[in-house]
Amino acid sequence: QVQLVESGGGLVQAGGSLRLSCLASGNLAGLNVMGWYRQAPGKQRELVATITNGGTTSYADSVKGRFTISRDNAKNTVYLQMNSLKPEDAAVYYCNADFWPWTSRPDAWGQGTQVTVSS
Repeated sequence: QVQLVESGGGLVQAGGSLRLSCLASGNLAGLNVMGWYRQAPGKQRELVATITNGGTTSYADSVKGRFTISRDNAKNTVYLQMNSLKPEDAAVYYCNADFWPWTSRPDAWGQGTQVTVSS
């Protein structure tokens, strides 16, 4: 099994910054893509950013140029640097770990960390 533990959420004023961290532990064999998703009240969970094992990144259009995802494979940790935060970025942010298809392993989710942005 894989355990994902997020940290770094909190309250910040609009225009401010936060850095989220997600530590992965347990059986990480076949781990490929790690990502961040978010879910605001009354809305569906949405993709924020992903990063492959090789470091290829992708972002939702709404966060491009403001958020940066990075990964330290030696520490089994993925980060999300969030700058120029807007009230609409407020949500619970979830870390996700996705495995190579040949592993047949289901993806894993963290418990989430709350990000609140005051206007």
